[in-house]
Amino acid sequence: MLATDSGLKAIVSSLLSRPDEIMLEIGASGELAVARLRAVIAGVLLLLPLANMLAGGSIDENLIGLAGAVIINILAQVWLALSRRRRHYRWLPFVTTVFDVSVATLVLVLLASHHLPAALNSLIVWCGYLLAILLTALRSDGRVTLLAGATAMVQYGLLILAVFAVAKSPEELISIDYGTVTAASQWQRLILLAVATVITAMVVYRMQQLVQMSGTDGLTGLPNRTWLIHRMPRLFEAADSENSSLTVALINLDGFRQLNDELGHGGADRALQHLVALLNGLADSGEWLARVRGDEFVLVLRKPIGTAWERVDAVRRIVADHSFEPDRSSVAIRMSFSAGLACYPHDGRSLSALLRRADRRLQMAKRGGRNRVVLREE
Repeated sequence: MLATDSGLKAIVSSLLSRPDEIMLEIGASGELAVARLRAVIAGVLLLLPLANMLAGGSIDENLIGLAGAVIINILAQVWLALSRRRRHYRWLPFVTTVFDVSVATLVLVLLASHHLPAALNSLIVWCGYLLAILLTALRSDGRVTLLAGATAMVQYGLLILAVFAVAKSPEELISIDYGTVTAASQWQRLILLAVATVITAMVVYRMQQLVQMSGTDGLTGLPNRTWLIHRMPRLFEAADSENSSLTVALINLDGFRQLNDELGHGGADRALQHLVALLNGLADSGEWLARVRGDEFVLVLRKPIGTAWERVDAVRRIVADHSFEPDRSSVAIRMSFSAGLACYPHDGRSLSALLRRADRRLQMAKRGGRNRVVLREE
């Protein structure tokens, strides 16, 4: 039971947390996909009043449907235009989700003004809630999914209360076209909305777990190259907007091949974990550490290259002062690293360009005797 409770808490905590950079990028692509789909669906909605009219529907229903379809089409184009600027508007997924849910509620309210049973027994319009909830899976953000489900249940619940309060007699809730509105059937619909929310949230959670594994190094728990590729464009944008510098430090553990030969793979892995523990313990806010391969790491600092050099060199000295002990019976091994620095935007305006420049300076540090940090070519 305790394990189950712990697992549920972990799931809820993950869903309520802000997704990592990879999930946010996937979510931005999903938001654009939803916006395009919304635009297509909105266009199709324009045909529903015509179909209803051909089927013998009343003029009032057709006018209500047409007015709603026109409004939805206009706003769908607005959301599509905003979603093309990926992650520029952080509030966009939340607002569009509430919009998608509220559209269904608005149409049901309009139907209620014409015919009360239509508001609660119109299955086609009610399915708009389910569609709005299911589409949040493409946004890859558990917060958005839970918001959609909560909004749908609250709005529909209030609509149920309003319809039953307005109805002066049970006969007003009976319709030839829509059947009889009962409290039991409405409770069932609320339960279905909750179930759809839970299922969609679990899909999002599973996606988050899979993406987290793809963006995290299994040995050290650090973000990997995939995470770095998705994270750096946002850091570049922030540096441009703030007119500030960003420095990338490519760090390589000295003598790792020899460690591997002497200690074996297990010992070498523990040496890497020792280095990572030291680097993580020394990390400041505004610094990000990622493992890009084997014994190479990237440290991103929101500092100009001169200040970053002082910072990385201070870390280098601290690492050199903390020897690694493979086990209690072994002699402590002195560890050190070499690093090459590159600065955005002076040394390059892309991650690949910065890493190439940093790698050249790292090789200079290696040739110069190792255990040093190089910030420019001689």
